[in-house]
Amino acid sequence: MSAEQVSSLCEQLVKAVTVIMDPASTQRYRLEALKFCEEFKEKCPICVPCGLKLAEKTQTAIVRHFGLQILEHVVKFRWNNMPRLEKVYLKNNVMGLISSGTQSILEEESHIKDVLSRIVVEMIKREWPQHWPDMLKELDTLSKQGETQTELVMFILLRLAEDVVTFQTLPTQRRRDIQQTLTQNMEKIFSFLLTTLQQNVNKYRRVKADLGQEPKAQANCRVGIAALNTLAGYIDWVALSHITADNCKLLEMLCLLLNEPELQIGAAECLLIAVSRKGKLEDRKPLMVLFGDVAMHYILSAAQTADGEGLVEKHYVFLKRLCQVLCALGSQLCALLGSDSDVETPTNFGKYLDSFLAFTTHPSQFLRSSTQITWGALFRHEVLSRDPLLLAMIPKYLRASMTNLVKVGFPSKTDSPSCEYSRFDFDSDEDFNAFFNSFRAQQGEVMRMACRLDPRTGFQMAGEWLKYQLTAPVDTGPMNSKTGEGLCSIFSPSFVQWDAMTFFSESVISQMFRTLDKEKIPVNDGIDLLQLVLNFETKDPLILSCVLTNVSALFPFVTYRPEYLPQVLSKLFASVTFEVIEESKFVMSVQAPRTRAVKNVRRHACSSIIKMCRDYPQLVLPNFEMLYNHVKQLLSNELLLTQMEKCALMEALVLISNQFKDYERQKAFLEELMAPVASLWLSTEMQRVLSDPEAFISYVGADNKIADPVLEDPSGLNRSRISFCVYTILGVVKRARWPVATEEAKAGGFLVGYMPSGSPIYRNPCTEQVLKLLDNLLALIRTHNNLYMPEMVAKLGETFAKALDMLEVEKNAILGLPQPLLELYDSPVYKTVLERMQGFFCTLYDNCFHILGNAGPSMQQDFYTVEGLATQLLSSAFVNLNNIPDYRLRPMLRVFVKPLVLSCPPEYYETLVCPMLGPLFTYLHVRLSQKWQVINQRSMLCEDDAADDNPESQEMLEEQLVRLLTREVMDLITVCCVSKKGAEHNTAATVDGDDDEVMATEVTPPASAELTELGKCLMKQEDVCTALLITAYTSLSWKDTLSCQRTTTQLCWPLLKQVLPGNLLPDAVSWFFTSVLKGLQTHGQHDGCMAALVHLAFQIYEALRPRYAELKAVMEQIPDIQRESLEQFESKLLNPTLQKVADKRRKDHFKRLITGCIGKPLGEQFRKEVHIRNLPSLFKKVKPSLETDVLENEDGEGLTALFEP
Repeated sequence: MSAEQVSSLCEQLVKAVTVIMDPASTQRYRLEALKFCEEFKEKCPICVPCGLKLAEKTQTAIVRHFGLQILEHVVKFRWNNMPRLEKVYLKNNVMGLISSGTQSILEEESHIKDVLSRIVVEMIKREWPQHWPDMLKELDTLSKQGETQTELVMFILLRLAEDVVTFQTLPTQRRRDIQQTLTQNMEKIFSFLLTTLQQNVNKYRRVKADLGQEPKAQANCRVGIAALNTLAGYIDWVALSHITADNCKLLEMLCLLLNEPELQIGAAECLLIAVSRKGKLEDRKPLMVLFGDVAMHYILSAAQTADGEGLVEKHYVFLKRLCQVLCALGSQLCALLGSDSDVETPTNFGKYLDSFLAFTTHPSQFLRSSTQITWGALFRHEVLSRDPLLLAMIPKYLRASMTNLVKVGFPSKTDSPSCEYSRFDFDSDEDFNAFFNSFRAQQGEVMRMACRLDPRTGFQMAGEWLKYQLTAPVDTGPMNSKTGEGLCSIFSPSFVQWDAMTFFSESVISQMFRTLDKEKIPVNDGIDLLQLVLNFETKDPLILSCVLTNVSALFPFVTYRPEYLPQVLSKLFASVTFEVIEESKFVMSVQAPRTRAVKNVRRHACSSIIKMCRDYPQLVLPNFEMLYNHVKQLLSNELLLTQMEKCALMEALVLISNQFKDYERQKAFLEELMAPVASLWLSTEMQRVLSDPEAFISYVGADNKIADPVLEDPSGLNRSRISFCVYTILGVVKRARWPVATEEAKAGGFLVGYMPSGSPIYRNPCTEQVLKLLDNLLALIRTHNNLYMPEMVAKLGETFAKALDMLEVEKNAILGLPQPLLELYDSPVYKTVLERMQGFFCTLYDNCFHILGNAGPSMQQDFYTVEGLATQLLSSAFVNLNNIPDYRLRPMLRVFVKPLVLSCPPEYYETLVCPMLGPLFTYLHVRLSQKWQVINQRSMLCEDDAADDNPESQEMLEEQLVRLLTREVMDLITVCCVSKKGAEHNTAATVDGDDDEVMATEVTPPASAELTELGKCLMKQEDVCTALLITAYTSLSWKDTLSCQRTTTQLCWPLLKQVLPGNLLPDAVSWFFTSVLKGLQTHGQHDGCMAALVHLAFQIYEALRPRYAELKAVMEQIPDIQRESLEQFESKLLNPTLQKVADKRRKDHFKRLITGCIGKPLGEQFRKEVHIRNLPSLFKKVKPSLETDVLENEDGEGLTALFEP
């Protein structure tokens, strides 16, 4: 290797790098240059001299960076094959570069410093401490040369801690060696970091005022910042004793630095990490020094200074850190202070609370919200919650909440000091809105905790605020509502105040009733407030909605004074028919549609009535006749209420009728209530319409072409009649029930006998009415399913071609798109007749299935024994499934099949559930397999070939729907087959949107995952058993992580275990095992899935390998499998005389065997492997045997490494 060779190669490399970085280069030219550089790094034998030449100070920064990258590449990929002398040569040269090969600290580029520190860390990872014992001394010597070198040493120490402790990017044994050596030397390292920090801060303070020495001051400041960053990388994990050593010198220094503008953010960061440490309580006690006078003084004065300088991003970031420090301090205090600990409440606790309150009253909504969790912890704490200082804080906290609940601070507005801060914290109004809603809910929790300690203060404040709001003039603000002139919009000053006050009073009043004894409740005050609210009149729908909430919040007082009930009912009934424009009651044919706000008021009034009847039925019962007459009067005018409102009122009546506790009386009442529905539903015309798809389309008006799609809707009334019937049946089935107490049920004539098990059998007073309507309901469901047949879709009118499509709202929910803010309340709901038709079909479909889903729990044996029920359901709910879209199939499974199966008594499994679920599961498996095949093909095809008529958003929607349907199906199978323990946490899983985030990485499947009786019953039937097993195991390689993880942990093993005693075909066994390995290929990149799948594969192999040699053949096909290691595993598994190795060891060995089929994230698939060799062990091993070495050796070199010289 001659110097000329090096020089000429370097010239070529400089040209190549220049071409790569030059924006004007052509694509081809750039690629050629890139290829030349990469090949040089991979193959050239003289990389080190070239890299060192390019890294010289005389070169440009880009070239130097490339030179250093070459050296880094050499260390990472060639180190193991380099002769020892070459390693020493490279190490000395790199240390030389740190010593004298870089520009000064203020001139050098940060990316050069970064890559230089990386090279040193890569060498440390390979050689320290065994082959480079003096490394720390060398770094210490370098740091004595000056600020430039000290900063680089800080970078090296930080990077080392990150790689070894935080990211753990090296093999176990090396990591252990390095971490233990770091720990042994930690006292030295810590004192070095502290001394560096102190010396540089002192120098910086001395010279910063002298303008002539500004560069010097800047250099010291830079080193100070680097030292703080490095400390932050160590404070997180070193023994707490280092942090609290020397009378907490470190913490004291950090507090002092809080008032140093250039260093305060780094200091706050370190302080935060220190105060957030977990660990033994005993070790954490010294942290209480931060409640001392000195520390408190520094923390508070720093906060005041930062806040006093107006909104500057740097100061604001610092304030956020300080706020987190105070929160963490509060958490430490709560952890250390207990009835059995010797830690006392700090003398500065009052000062702490005052400063904490200052953050809760700061204009920044983000800072306010950051304090809530800590307030909650303080109010809940067994000792502190009795502290007079904290109790005195409650009124102040509640006052602050009164301000904080007011929804202001939208980043796009300027109507509050919070807006300016929100512009730093939130990208959009929608973003802020989502944050504020969860912040408000959190405040509600904390306010309730505060009111548990002091219920009367909260109630008093709520009363004052309510009275003030009732008398305050309405201020609609600059934006007028579209609902009408002079009415509030959701941003109006009056509405945001009403809204906040309502939330406040609701939270504190409900808590007061829970906390105070009955005789201590301030009934008179409560009733006075209720009267004020009932007498308050407003024509503003948004304010009226708040008024109704206040009526509900104050309603518990009526239990003490029942004579106020009629007044409450009148107020609510008046709101049920609320309109902004009075005339529209009479001109119904072309009624201006109600705005969302008006609809909300009416719906709100209905649900308040239902809630009252549900929670206080005894109280309302004496007024039943009055209530009934009110409702009859409203129902007599067909156009006055929407169908939903009519049914809500009927539901309220049914809830009260449950209090009759008399079967015959309630049955007669329900018969009378449902008479209009029955006569309409059973009429000959309706029978014809419900059982013939073509007649149905015509009756609801979906075959017309309409000239004015907003105003003209000739068949609206027909649709509303069908809706009315379905809503009413649903309401009655959902609400009518027998008395809870067996004695009352017996006396009232509800009890008809006992099961063999001894549990009572009840009859529902609504059964007779509902069952006579069942045939037509099933006919309607059959008809609705048949509407999706291509020949029926063709019969839809031009206006209604998309009538059976999804609603936009549903699409947005599935794609996770946020709702625009304003539209929620303000725009009139001018729906086109197409939108109304879509809404009608969607609601009708859902409600029909809700009725069937509720029928089981409601009518029990009377429903399950309907003659030929299985056949009837199969020929209605399950017809034409092929044409039913995913978005309709999902609710069917969730609201009908699942509840029907879960509430079915075991005696009907054979006759009803199995005949229904068998064909359904077989069908669902075929359907999902086809859907996933399409998705997989789509991702394999090049994007260029994609057809344009299916835009990306549509593809995303379809794909997300397939995912959600898959989750629904797997959830249904799990609920049916695996014992309830698995079913409890499934209910939450059916939410839409992106729940991939909630993946658990906890693996061990519930030990108690056994099959249910129904599961066993289904598994007895061969075709169903096959469908279930195939669906469960095929689904493991469908691209839905959440579904894969649930199925793996809850379903696969219990199902397979059930068929193990039988004679499985060898092919089937191989297929199950291969399916799990395929799942690993698809989902191996997700830790949670990977661990669960490895566990399942291990279970299958251990259980079945002794009987099926075919499994070994599958193992042998795994890429890069170590044959010797496999033989070793096999011999242990198949030799029963050998003592079993611990489960974890066996599993780890198995996992290493199948590594070849575990999928990697895209970013790592083509990454070049870095191999770091283990060095001679620092710690003596007991009895090193051949096999343990193979097991310990984790860098995939297996046995071969043992035979290298």
